[in-house]
Parts: sequence; structure tokens; C-alpha cells
Amino acid sequence: MMRFLPVNLNALLVELDNLEQTLALLASLKDEPIAGIEELVPAARTILIRWRPTACSMADLVREIGQRDVSARAQRSATLIEIPVHYTGEDLADVAQLLGITPEEVIRRHTGSEYTVAFTGFAPGFAYLSGGHPSFNVPRRSTPRTRIPAGAVGLAGTFSGIYPQASPGGWQIIGVTPTAMWDLAREVPALLQPGYRVKFIDIATISSAQNTKATEAGSQKFLASLASQSLTHVLGDAALEVQSPGLQTLFQDLGRSGQAGQGVSASGAMDQTALKVANRLVGNASDSAGLETAGGGLCLRSRGDTVVAVTGADVPLTVTVTSANGHRWQAARYQPLALADGDTLTMGPPQAGLRTYLAVRGGFSVQPVLGSCSTDTLAHIGPPPLVVGDVLAIRPVQHGAVVGLREEPPTDLPTTQQVVTLDVVLGPRTDWFTAESLERLHSQPWQVTPQSNRVGIRLLGEVALARAVPDELPSEGTAWGAIQVPPSGQPVLFLADHPLTGGYPVIGCVATYHLDRAGQIPIHAWVRFNPIRDFEPTTTGARDTACPTDNC
Repeated sequence: MMRFLPVNLNALLVELDNLEQTLALLASLKDEPIAGIEELVPAARTILIRWRPTACSMADLVREIGQRDVSARAQRSATLIEIPVHYTGEDLADVAQLLGITPEEVIRRHTGSEYTVAFTGFAPGFAYLSGGHPSFNVPRRSTPRTRIPAGAVGLAGTFSGIYPQASPGGWQIIGVTPTAMWDLAREVPALLQPGYRVKFIDIATISSAQNTKATEAGSQKFLASLASQSLTHVLGDAALEVQSPGLQTLFQDLGRSGQAGQGVSASGAMDQTALKVANRLVGNASDSAGLETAGGGLCLRSRGDTVVAVTGADVPLTVTVTSANGHRWQAARYQPLALADGDTLTMGPPQAGLRTYLAVRGGFSVQPVLGSCSTDTLAHIGPPPLVVGDVLAIRPVQHGAVVGLREEPPTDLPTTQQVVTLDVVLGPRTDWFTAESLERLHSQPWQVTPQSNRVGIRLLGEVALARAVPDELPSEGTAWGAIQVPPSGQPVLFLADHPLTGGYPVIGCVATYHLDRAGQIPIHAWVRFNPIRDFEPTTTGARDTACPTDNC
């Protein structure tokens, strides 16, 4: 049985009966790809599918996927990864008590089973490992920890997992490993890939010499990973020097799609249209990296003659020319702007919108990570935020690159003085909420709180959303724009740096054409959601082809 749940205008969630069926469908979609599918995010009982609407419709996907055989058992990889573990975790005794056994028996069972990487998510390099001892079915902690160290080995439900980096989390921690799960120095940074076999080894049973060698190797890999992410500036004939970075200025392009197998989401510019326009105005390819700054305050000094363009939020631009009297003049957004050697460009606070984009003719000389120059603030991938004194090298201008004409700035940027309306596609877990909550989702305004960032907009409403289904939701793929509802009932609107998978139900998703608008909503603004169609899941049996409309 397959259940097809709408996620967005370019995404759906396929829900199956169990993990085995999920892996079988995943294998089928990889062995016999469907034209138009761009990314697959498998989870415990679901696969999130993102596709290109110009290549196929939702009805086509439902019909084609519904015919796939999910009874076959997915083949296991021949690759076996051995993970040494210090079984000294904070929750080891609690897990033993929950299972009615001794801590020593927990260790014996954990090391006595062979696991398989079922899927990845939550963080880059985080793998959900299935196939452990039958007795292992451990609930998450009732109160998640604010910080779990890198290398922590944990249990949650029937899965084992290893935290690749320090982060909050609710898994029951039974040990820690020195082996790096995520290392950008490797050709494939994620050590554990879907299908790999995994065996845990108790370090206490390994000789002292082997133990020391494993720990040193893990430390060296971790340090190499950090070093590989540092921003290296190589000066050319022209550059921009950071006089003030503002609140946060990052390199962003259109993101690193296609890395779901390593647990990495796309990230990228929050207002992708604004970045594309900025690049077009200075004659760059639309996917070139630019600067994204939130809240204004960025000040850059030109080294050599440069041409830049500023788009996005409505910010005042001041150019201070290099002369004895330091003459200043107000520059315009959405047009090419020539800076002479020594000129400085300063952005003031936004009058409307939140994020501003700056592109430079020729493009910034910045090293891509996993095929993208974007900085993912949740995954800690990509160049670090700019700081005072950074010198940003500029690439030579490509032959034939033409500077664009002035374009009209948008007139409908969000402000704190208005209610911002966002269209929403209901699903995939709309039916987990009461009818009153569904009504409240679109009838009640929600205020953007200061805790919002590139990961998501945290919203606060007068009345929280209540669930009709109290069960714990197995982790499943999440999309940019997803409106996830944690136990507090106050929604979080996922943005570019959202986690690849999540464990709280998603009541709806901001329509793809309003994602840029969502990325420009300032703190303290009010948001209202407008569902554009009813929640209509579709269920098919094995090889069932029923799907009468594109609304399936």
C-alpha cells in the first residue's frame, strides 16, 4: 500500500508500510529513474520526492510510482564499516533500565549486531542505522539535550546513529566514537552511505596501541575538515575589502542540490530571484555566488575599479568617493554601479524586506564546497561569515559578458507595518491536526519572533495549534517552506538551511512561488497563511494506477 501526500507544487511524500518497502522503492527509483525527479529523501517509512514540474505532473508520478514493486528486499552493500566506541554514554544506565538488562548486556547486544545504513538526514553525515538487536526499541529522551558532542553514539526507536558534529538532540547516548562521520577532506565526506553495513566495536576490547591510533586519526580528520572550510582569499587585479560585515553577511549561490544521500540539504540564497537579478545586472551567470546580508550595515571598499549591483531589500546605498573631501552620494539599487579604486559602498538599514544581495562583475573568487559556494549555517558547510578586514578577490571578467540595464525594484517587499500573506499547499501531515487548528492556521495572524534565522522563521500566535494525532512521527524528509509544528503548537517555517529530515508533523508548505517572499520577511512582521487547495492524499494498492487528476 502506498499513500501519496502533497508537500508542495514540486514535491510529494510517498508513505509506505515499513522500512523494507521504503528501501525497495528507493532502489527501484534509483535503478529505473523517472524523468523529472531531481531529488529523493528516504526516511523510516517515507520518501520525499522533489521533481521538475515542467518535465512531469504529479499525476504522472503517482501513476508511475504506484506501479513499482516494493516487495523485493533491497540488496545490502558489500562495504562494511567498523566503528570503535567508548561505551561511556550518559544514558547507558537508563537504556539498560528501560530494557531490563545490565549496561554490559546493552554493549554486548549493540556490538553483537550488524547494522545497515537505511537513510541519512538530520545533519550532514548523520546515518540512521537499522537492523540492530530485536530488543532495541528505545524512546527518545523526553527533554532533548541542548548539546550532544560530535561522535556521540545513540539509540532512538529501533535505530542507532552517530552525531557527526556537536548539536542539540534527543537520542539516548550510550557511547562516543573518535571516528569522523563527516570529513570534507574525503572525496565523499560522509563516511556512512545508504546501504553500507556497519559494525560497532567496543574500544575497551581493543589494545591500547590500536585505541590511541584510532583516536589520533579521528582528531586529525576532524581538524582537516575544519581547515578545508576556511575562506581563502587570493588577491587578483581587483577586490572588495570588508570595512563592516553588518549583522551577518554570507556567500550564497543557488545551492548544492543532489546531496541528500550525504544528509545535506540545498541551502542557497533565501531570495533566489534577487540574486539572479544582481548577477544579470553585472553580466555574470545567474548561478554565480554573491553576498547575502541581513539587516543592512555592510560596508565594502573597492580595491581597483569594480562594478557591482545591489538587489533584494530596500536599503539606502551610500557611495563615498576616494577624494580629499570624501564626497558622498546616494546610489540606486537594481542597476550596475561603478566603483573606483578606494570608493566605499555602505548599506543602511532596510526600509522594506530583510535580505540584500550584492554581485560583482566577474564574480567572487571563492572555493566551492560540494559543488556550491553557499554557506549552510545549520550544517556548517561553506565559507564562514565575513569579518572586518576580509579581502574578497574577484575573478577576471569572462569574454562576452554584458552589463545589464537598470531593472525595476520590487514594490511589494514585506514590512513590519503590514500582514504578509503567503500561499500554502496543505500537507503532508495536515490530518494530524484538529479541524479547529486547520482553521486557525489561516485565520489567525502569526508574528515573526527574534529567534528566526536562515534555518527557519519561528512564529508566535495567540492560540497554538493542537494535534489530533498524539503519536510520535518517524523522521521524514522536509522541504523548504515546510510549516513544522513542534509540541508547543507554535509553527516554525523552514527556510533555506532547514534540516533534511524532521520528526515533527508538517501542516503545510509555503507555495514555491512565495519562497523568495518568505525569505524577505523581517523580524516582528505578521504573517497570514492562505491555503490554495484542499488537503487531498491519494492511496494506491500494489501496482494501482488510479490517479484521475493532477491534484493527486
